[in-house]
Amino acid sequence: MAESEEELKSLLMKVKVESEKVGLKLNIQKTKIMASGPTTSWEIDGETVETMSDFIFLGSKITADGDCSHEIQGHLFLGRKVMTNLDSIFKSRDITLPTKVHLVKAMVFPVVMYGFESWSINKAEC
Repeated sequence: MAESEEELKSLLMKVKVESEKVGLKLNIQKTKIMASGPTTSWEIDGETVETMSDFIFLGSKITADGDCSHEIQGHLFLGRKVMTNLDSIFKSRDITLPTKVHLVKAMVFPVVMYGFESWSINKAEC
């Protein structure tokens, strides 16, 4: 991560140089960048670096504009799916209400809330 284009180019060149010291080669064709603002065409050693508008990192989709509504919708969908799978348990009269509440807290909430620390929402989404 870098604050400016120049800083990112400098960091990328450092990675390339240090990699070559230990016998590794940086594959520019597989290297991609993403910026939150407008960018120009990037070239390193005569090869063009691809610019991405979004990518998936550790299972989460990162977008240039910071929109994470797709992530929230996906987790809500998975939570509904878990609730559907637990439907027979919730309809059972043999299981007490406190036990059903514990099941929701233990099995549904973690699915819906996984990764929520990185979600950002605006006032319109509340």
